[in-house]
Amino acid sequence: MKTVKNSRQELIIRLIKENNISTQEELTNLVRKSGFEATQATCSRDIKELGIIKITMPNNTTKYAVLDRTGDVAPGRLLAVFANSLVSVKAAMNIIVIKTLPGMAQAAASALDSIHLENCVGTIAGDDTVFVAATGINEAEALVKTIKDMMDTGVDLAGKF
Repeated sequence: MKTVKNSRQELIIRLIKENNISTQEELTNLVRKSGFEATQATCSRDIKELGIIKITMPNNTTKYAVLDRTGDVAPGRLLAVFANSLVSVKAAMNIIVIKTLPGMAQAAASALDSIHLENCVGTIAGDDTVFVAATGINEAEALVKTIKDMMDTGVDLAGKF
């Protein structure tokens, strides 16, 4: 039997996948319009639990995105591992070079692949380096900003799991 929290979180995932939502206020309003009682603090907790991230688009706007990886690892944990394994990220034309802690490139690439960013064509991982192909130079720069934002939030997420 589903709890109200589970139903609300399923709704949040669906809303984020179907809409370009850039603020918690927008998300909270949509959740309320769908018949749930929710505050911005409730939606903020749900965002963290679900591993939802904010990504930067090539036009420099932002929106929320859902990690699609499910199974043994909770999405938030996957995001925390990803963010905490990164050392640096730089763009070189439409290729992004991510440096990770030794042995963490495969996990970082897998986490990035699970986000399914529309302008990310694919990843290749070695031991401590990930190459990410973006669809263009502007898209690569936006992706670098998104990854740097995830690095910054990784410290916050690490203690939650």
